[in-house]
Amino acid sequence: MILMARHGQTAYNAEGRFQGTLGIGLDEVGRAQAQALSEVALGHGIRSLWCSPLQRARETAAAVAGSLGLEVCVEPRFAEHDTGEWTDRLKAEIEAENPELWAAYLRGGEDWTFPGGENLEAFMERVIDGFVEVTHRGELPALVVCHRGVIRAAQSHSHIRGLGTFHEWPVDNGALIPL
Repeated sequence: MILMARHGQTAYNAEGRFQGTLGIGLDEVGRAQAQALSEVALGHGIRSLWCSPLQRARETAAAVAGSLGLEVCVEPRFAEHDTGEWTDRLKAEIEAENPELWAAYLRGGEDWTFPGGENLEAFMERVIDGFVEVTHRGELPALVVCHRGVIRAAQSHSHIRGLGTFHEWPVDNGALIPL
């Protein structure tokens, strides 16, 4: 079994701002969410702990590692997608400037590519390759601390509903979700 957890809140999450691959750390709320996640994780018999290389996921994983007594394996394939030109911008601002492009983003699908950023299908393939690696290592159950996009890509794939469902998966900061 593989469990996924979204990192704790950052100031960018609270503002509704795209952070993509930026190295944004947790805010006060996010640190409390990471601590709460570490307590919830105790009851799942987790034998291996993986995380994205991005700061917000590493901080969250460090809190969980402390509770579980595990080392963290940093896996680049679990990094959030590259949001290109939308990185560091408010979502509401992008929607107001270009409602048609925003609607295309919300539709998702294999053809969606962030302007100047990563294609959603290539992103999903990268993420799934990471989960295959976790499975092949054989230290299950495993916990992967990552990002909303990573979790949505994994759920879209594992539920065989496709990337058109990408935005249908609710993923709160600090949430623990089975794959």
